[in-house]
Amino acid sequence: MSNLVAMSATDKDQHWMEYALTLADKAEQAGEVPVGAVLVLNDQVIGQGWNLVISQNDPCAHAEIMALRDGGNTIENYRIIDATLYVTLEPCAMCAGAIVHSRVKRVVYGASDLKTGAGGSVFNIMVHPQLNHQVELEFGLMAEKCANKISDFFSRRRKEKKAAKRSTKKDTDY
Repeated sequence: MSNLVAMSATDKDQHWMEYALTLADKAEQAGEVPVGAVLVLNDQVIGQGWNLVISQNDPCAHAEIMALRDGGNTIENYRIIDATLYVTLEPCAMCAGAIVHSRVKRVVYGASDLKTGAGGSVFNIMVHPQLNHQVELEFGLMAEKCANKISDFFSRRRKEKKAAKRSTKKDTDY
């Protein structure tokens, strides 16, 4: 597990995670779970994405997948060697597999996902020694800010659902 290290942020890492958080805002504005991802190569954005699962009716439209697709198109190659992916939430198993297959060099994520995380929380796919590529994995960059964005979203959504239920109940009470 030597590839998995706690984050010690550089100014560049901080900048790119802030960028990923602005992409998470785009997801939230669209009614999606607020997760954002930015793919960086040589200090340049080559790919970006945010969750589009609901609006695209696509279970694969996670922020990381969208960023990888965008990056592959930008560099015209499915191998995204030497790039760093910054993502606000720990990648799931699907995204971790795509990251390994694309040969991303490094992943930096903010909040851990204790239910489906595949970057050390539940699974540790990206650094598994039996795979043909291991990713440099760093976690915890702006973790509280990233985690709060998601928990605030779900808290607000639960309140909205309760209010809608009460409203429907009032309409049927006469």
